[in-house]
Amino acid sequence: MTAVRTPYPEAAKALLKDTLFGAARDLVQQRAWSEITMSDIAQAAGVSRQTLYKEFGSRDEFAQALVIHEGERFLDAVDAAVREHFDDPRAAVGAALGTFLRTAGEDPLVRILLGDDGGAGLLPFVTTQGMPVVQWATARLTATIEDGWPEAPPAKVRLLAETLVRLAISHVTAPGESPEDTAKRTGELLGPFIDEALGA
Repeated sequence: MTAVRTPYPEAAKALLKDTLFGAARDLVQQRAWSEITMSDIAQAAGVSRQTLYKEFGSRDEFAQALVIHEGERFLDAVDAAVREHFDDPRAAVGAALGTFLRTAGEDPLVRILLGDDGGAGLLPFVTTQGMPVVQWATARLTATIEDGWPEAPPAKVRLLAETLVRLAISHVTAPGESPEDTAKRTGELLGPFIDEALGA
């Protein structure tokens, strides 16, 4: 069987984005986002500023894309956690939230996000300007839940997914208990709805 190859333009674009995001991540770990310009990112990535603007349009659009790109790693881990518990909806939800909080809590960029003043940093792209992130994460989690429970009502699945995403963001930006305790308490609170929505 012949492997399907990614068309060169598509592969080149993906490589460019990965390079730009990697450069930005390195810069953010050295100084505040408010001090980083598009020129800085382009220079660190080894491309022209025009190339960067052509790809993202504006600094805010790039910041939003960076946050989502970094979030992909967390959602990959969440997806795997849910799939390991397709036989137990409550356990799946607990594993999903616990995995996200634990993974995010260990990430250097997340610690930097939480350390900014919420003004000119990256934090607003997760909170006050975070709707694109919420929508993206909700869509991903909805698809994962639908894979495991295809007969569940779509509206309830989406409501559950969005609630979990918003709770996860809230607990990451204002952490309290341990990820395990937070996941356990959330599972207890949402348990009846989870049973109803996913048909346990």
